[in-house]
Amino acid sequence: MRILLADDQEPVRRALRLLLEQETHLEIGCEVAEAAGLRAAIMRYAPDIILLGWELPGLNVSDLLPLSTVNGRRPIMIAMSSHPEAQQAALDAGVAACINKGRPAADVLRAIRDALGREV
Repeated sequence: MRILLADDQEPVRRALRLLLEQETHLEIGCEVAEAAGLRAAIMRYAPDIILLGWELPGLNVSDLLPLSTVNGRRPIMIAMSSHPEAQQAALDAGVAACINKGRPAADVLRAIRDALGREV
């Protein structure tokens, strides 16, 4: 499974990369720090999963799902936010899950596994 990391906080991306590199079935191929590069990264890398910082600079929520569709296929999108009130907005926008950035790393892996289980 190919993963795209999209978060404006470099320490968050670094921690996610370290966590996900331990999983042999997951491949982190691309990182972006702002929404301006997100569409190009999605088109170039065609990820299966996007871990998306919900407060990504320049992110327009209404364009979120059409932005991520490539050749009629939409990757699993998991939002991440340190703001608990963002969870419902993210779910309403169509993401598979929303994770609080303050939660343990195991929650990220659980959300990925749960989302994959729903998609398979």
